[in-house]
Amino acid sequence: MKLLAPTPTPPDSLADSLHDRGYAVVEPRAVSRLAGCPLDDLMALRASWDDLPPDQYLKDGGRYRKRRHSSFVVRGDDVTLAPHRAHWQPVEYNALHGGMQRWFDPVTPAVARAPAWLALLRWMGRVASAMKRPQPWYVEAHQFRIDTAGGIGRPTPEGAHRDGVDLVAVFLVAREGIKGGETRVFEAEGPRGERFTLTEPWSLLLLDDERVIHESTPIQPLGEAGGHRDTLVVTYRAGGFQGG
Repeated sequence: MKLLAPTPTPPDSLADSLHDRGYAVVEPRAVSRLAGCPLDDLMALRASWDDLPPDQYLKDGGRYRKRRHSSFVVRGDDVTLAPHRAHWQPVEYNALHGGMQRWFDPVTPAVARAPAWLALLRWMGRVASAMKRPQPWYVEAHQFRIDTAGGIGRPTPEGAHRDGVDLVAVFLVAREGIKGGETRVFEAEGPRGERFTLTEPWSLLLLDDERVIHESTPIQPLGEAGGHRDTLVVTYRAGGFQGG
């Protein structure tokens, strides 16, 4: 089945796209240029997704998700690693896992200190500040691997949702031996929607979380060897972390 490719946003139209549509898709080379880090340095981070612990909190009983989670505060170009904390969302934004204190293993120090990682966090801070206004941003970074060891993996078991933040950045890191995993973005207060499949490593979906909801469809293996979908999801929130 032919995958429906996204329409990439020209780099100089990024702010306009977020303002007009509430989302934007950025090609890997543009991600590299706008973040000010070589694409090879981003690719070098991919190996860390091979060392993600299982997610022990899936309420659907699945064993298809692995992840790490760390929090940061971004003030201009200053990126500070916050003390390790639980990931928490209200049930209004995550009906499946909301209201739970979910403690995941942190992003490894080598990754959290990597220049390419820090460049992404700084750049996304600039995007958030341009979209809202310059201020401290409370950032949660999630490394995800969704695999097909059980036959089906669900990138968003909670369904179409918002995250309760200001800006959501979804980087596709790898897509190996799978079908499915289509991204769907809908207006939160309107009829418009779009669907497409991210396939290129370090392509990026940016979302104004107040204006759009999003989901990714389940994945299945293409062959007996199975496969997986790796993403980096980074959220930016003004005023503090969710859950205090």
